[in-house]
Amino acid sequence: MEVMRVWPPADDDALLAELGTALREAEQVSPAYLTAARGAFAWRTVDADLAIAELMFDSACDPEPAGLTRSGGDGPTRALAFRRGPVTLEIEVTGAGIVGQLSPATGGRVTARTAEGVFDEAVVGPVGFFSLAAPPPGPVRIDAHTAEYDLATSWVVLA
Repeated sequence: MEVMRVWPPADDDALLAELGTALREAEQVSPAYLTAARGAFAWRTVDADLAIAELMFDSACDPEPAGLTRSGGDGPTRALAFRRGPVTLEIEVTGAGIVGQLSPATGGRVTARTAEGVFDEAVVGPVGFFSLAAPPPGPVRIDAHTAEYDLATSWVVLA
């Protein structure tokens, strides 16, 4: 009778041992499979490596504060606010694009990406403002990099 092992292994050393055994026992491993396996292993700590900002407000889900009305010539506006510690990232999304502010304002760069890769990048101005292209359909993440901090939003569908 074969003993069932707990999967996934409890730590990286056990996982490496398990993967090594599987590779040694395999007759032939395709280069595409090896590339995919290395990529997946490299991403195993992505949540710990990224400073993920928490979604604090989304106008698509939360009612607008009393007395606030939004209007614009480029279609409906959606406002979102993210926070990680003392850092906030606020964005507004319209048909024309994404405008936002990073606070505290220390300059830097924001990158907007989809699962396929970067779709736009922008320099953060001296007071924290930036502007990006209209988001494509599907999940989007915005990464902010400054001399003082890095953060990433959670994946969110904006279009």
